[in-house]
Amino acid sequence: MAGEPESSSPIPITLLSGFLGSGKTTLLNRLVRQPAMARALVIINEFGEIGLDHRLFTASQENVQVELSNGCLCCAVRGDLVKTLSDAPWRFARQGQRQFDRVVIESSGLADPAPVLHTLARHPRLMRRYRLDGVVTTVDAVNGASTLERFDEARRQVTLADLLLVTKREMSDPASRSRLEARLDSLNPAAPRLTIEHGELDAERLLGIGAPREGASLAEAFVWINAAANDALAPLHSAAPAAKHDPGVESFSITFDRPIPPARLEEWLELSQTLMGERMLRFKGLLDLEGRTRPTVIHGVQHLIHPPVELDAWPDDERGSRLVFITKDLPREELTRSLRDFLVG
Repeated sequence: MAGEPESSSPIPITLLSGFLGSGKTTLLNRLVRQPAMARALVIINEFGEIGLDHRLFTASQENVQVELSNGCLCCAVRGDLVKTLSDAPWRFARQGQRQFDRVVIESSGLADPAPVLHTLARHPRLMRRYRLDGVVTTVDAVNGASTLERFDEARRQVTLADLLLVTKREMSDPASRSRLEARLDSLNPAAPRLTIEHGELDAERLLGIGAPREGASLAEAFVWINAAANDALAPLHSAAPAAKHDPGVESFSITFDRPIPPARLEEWLELSQTLMGERMLRFKGLLDLEGRTRPTVIHGVQHLIHPPVELDAWPDDERGSRLVFITKDLPREELTRSLRDFLVG
């Protein structure tokens, strides 16, 4: 739109997810009072025509902007989300200057994050203006285990998280906490997990928790990719040990010494969406691609595959590719064999 403030850097978006009553609004109230969340645009999504969550949200910072939407982000109002984010740079502007530097979307407690993430990653206008900074999911320590057993939406919220925040621990008993921890281990063993009380959390802990951004260092990528394998910072060519979490859930890595043809990578990504679907819980890759002088990062969650990102540089002449997988009922041997045959011939 004419007169829209432009920026050379994509605006980071944090998606705050979590089932009903898990403490999202309490957390959000604490976050927006902190300097790291100053100049934030907060989009609060509520399910139904009459919502209450926005009445509980009070932004104390004058420079925090708030936008409300009714309906569920994962279905009826995805078009509204696109319009809100597309219009936001000029709607929330003064004298041609955008009045927010980041976006926090609090999704409805009944929302599946996957369609929202797909919209953010694939819509042409949003891809140019925004980047996903990470998915944060709150989980109630009192009712979390039973909620995860009963509701598919809750399971998907946990599975897609880059960071899990366990709330209400002070109100829970040891047996409930133990059941919840085991369930979280089975659904998303890669995500870091923090326990918070009364919504108190340093907002800095939520920044940059997704994939490394364009031009990031190789060291940042190593930390990110090894977290998926529950591994410490490791040399590029040492595969992480397989880690069993729950029946059918497995974490492992595969390495390649030869450069990977980009065309074969694109074909494999398309094939993986079709054939593996929800059995591919999560994958991350640090790749040496033919014809590229810089390392490339890829990552995906189930049917959602994010656009590749190039890092700053290889530190020396030693190259190599590493892919880390978390799968459910997807045989490791079969995946390893087909991946090697498909990518490097």
